[in-house]
Amino acid sequence: MDNAVGIQRCADYGQQGLDRAVEALFDLLDFARLLPEQGTVVLKPNLILKRRPEEATTTHPGVVRAVVRALKARGVAGERILIADSPGGLYNAAVLRGIYQASGMAEVAGDEGVRLNDDFGSETVAYATGVRCRQFQIINPIRSAALIIDLPKLKTHAMTGFSGACKNLFGCVPGLIKPEMHCRFPDKPEFGEMLVDLCELVRPRISLADGIIGMEGNGPTGGNPRFAGILAASENPHALDLALCAMIGRTPQEITTLASAVARGLVPASVEELELRGDVPDPLLIADFRRPDSQSVDFVERLPGPLRAPVSRLLTPKPVIRTKTCIGCGKCAESCPQHTIRIVEKKARISYANCIKCYCCHEMCPVRAIDIRRFRLFDL
Repeated sequence: MDNAVGIQRCADYGQQGLDRAVEALFDLLDFARLLPEQGTVVLKPNLILKRRPEEATTTHPGVVRAVVRALKARGVAGERILIADSPGGLYNAAVLRGIYQASGMAEVAGDEGVRLNDDFGSETVAYATGVRCRQFQIINPIRSAALIIDLPKLKTHAMTGFSGACKNLFGCVPGLIKPEMHCRFPDKPEFGEMLVDLCELVRPRISLADGIIGMEGNGPTGGNPRFAGILAASENPHALDLALCAMIGRTPQEITTLASAVARGLVPASVEELELRGDVPDPLLIADFRRPDSQSVDFVERLPGPLRAPVSRLLTPKPVIRTKTCIGCGKCAESCPQHTIRIVEKKARISYANCIKCYCCHEMCPVRAIDIRRFRLFDL
């Protein structure tokens, strides 16, 4: 797989600058040779939940618009371009309509003459060579695409540590199947391996990340906007993730998807082995890009075997509901794979006995009423 990664610096979301940067990336990596003459080109942004572009949670509509324009300039007709994603929660017309509107995708589709997905079916697809998972429920627009363009947002992630090109493809699984996948693969390394299996099954030909304003801290929805000032792209989603992780100071060993991709030979073990092209920042590293509070505690692995499980249970950060902020909407309960959350007197309550610390509730809360609470000793 090609390990070239193109990078273009971009100071803001002004459309002219975005158009120039995306054009430069398409030319740097010769993406025109990958475009099919027929069939649907699916753009898969990160539309995790109903958020406005300025909240830095979803892929910015200006980036999606620039990609649409680059495709049209290379002969892909607007009616062949489809914007599709299955965010968390219910996967239906009413939910997606609200997300398309809030995220700016509806405006892009209307202005540029491209389509928004309105097919909410899915089918089971076998993947015989999967390392961890050998079949997936895949939404119809992804199954039938002639070419998939993966459009992630540069963000930290409370469970996986990092949300990039590989993790973005979890949106190819129907919304309420996602909690089932969390339940099947509750351990972080296994979950990461499953995501790499999914990425290899879906096989996006182009991955292009919105890293102009990313998210640091308790991403992918509860963190803080952080300026990074770049767009980056690659044919290899894992190479793109490796370059982005180097920018935010994370090693492949810290990110389970990257660790699995490296072990399978899908990407080199070091960013130095990538071919970085374009307007590459020097230094590449963005200083002090804040990690999630849920990051693992490495010293647990050095404890005697019998102590690891109880100490790990004690020290693993847990989701905690701020009842004053909670509006009782039930999104957390809907997304919980273990069904440990219920709504009592219009407030969410978590039963921790079966909580697997997947942080889906934190991710899906529309009002950010769920915190990730660490063991207080680490704050001393």
